Amino acid sequence: MVRPTMEDVAARAGVSRALVSLVMRNSPKVSEQRRTAVLKAADELGYQPHVMARSLASRTSTVLGVMVSDLRNAFFADVVEGLDSAAQAAGFDLILNTGSRSPAREQAALRSLLSFRPAGVILLSPVLSAAAVEKAAEQCPLVLVSRTSRLSTVDTVNDDGTAGVALAVDHLVERGHRRIVHFDGGSAAGAAARRRGYRAAMARHGLEPRIVRSEHTDTAGEKAVRELLSSVDSRELPTAVISGNDFNAVGVISAFEEAGFRVPEDVSVVGYDNTSLAALRHVWLTTVDQPRLEMGRLAVEALLERVRGERDEPMRHLLHPSLVVRGTTAAPRGWSVALGECER
Repeated sequence: MVRPTMEDVAARAGVSRALVSLVMRNSPKVSEQRRTAVLKAADELGYQPHVMARSLASRTSTVLGVMVSDLRNAFFADVVEGLDSAAQAAGFDLILNTGSRSPAREQAALRSLLSFRPAGVILLSPVLSAAAVEKAAEQCPLVLVSRTSRLSTVDTVNDDGTAGVALAVDHLVERGHRRIVHFDGGSAAGAAARRRGYRAAMARHGLEPRIVRSEHTDTAGEKAVRELLSSVDSRELPTAVISGNDFNAVGVISAFEEAGFRVPEDVSVVGYDNTSLAALRHVWLTTVDQPRLEMGRLAVEALLERVRGERDEPMRHLLHPSLVVRGTTAAPRGWSVALGECER
């Protein structure tokens, strides 16, 4: 099928190609009668303006590039929803790409996004090197979501992971847990802050921390549980696990139940992110909530401030998380609220 052109629309409406161009750019210089005729002709022909070509011709872009670290993680879907809502309200469109948590693939994905000459780029929890981020920021405004940066040319939007994990530790301690293990996110963005929060909160309660190296995936959560069960005596098993994210927590729950442990009767599990996955009735996961839609909105606002030349100084948004208590946490088996002790 031959794609209709601007010339075809002009012929159908009985106007010049230049006037069609003005209509497509929403110029106020066109009378309402002619605008209606052009739009009617475009609709009849199924004509859609070529956004990239229009941007190149005008030297201004209405496109924002977005690179998602992991398409399987529902957290990113929620952030993108916030991005899209804010972008549409400002008259911008999004182009999405993914790097699948691989530095090499993310580098290729970023090059692809930049080839579209976007007005700016938003990177969601990238594993790219700082040098690669800096180089990209030299080509257009850039915002990092769920990753910190010291670059003055890069804006950031993060939640306070240190405070977020502390909320989880406090919640579990209040219910009587003392052997609380953290399955971390390895080298993933945000994992270091959550480790710091876990260590600090455990120390504040006078408890011994134990961090098990993991990743922000369900398979990594399953693997961490199997390794834990094979490495410690049953009397030393944790009564609670704080996962690096919801995805990991789902794998943790699955592995514990497969091994014959009940959640939360035998072991409590807390996730992080409060994704739609956590709210499913058969999961019903206690988790730390990141304001994901708000993070997306703030990222677009920060980016457009740079695009419009309204600000040169870096913006560092740090949002406060909250705890959502559901069905995967309870007092340890044998815990007596009255005595403040546990038989286990």
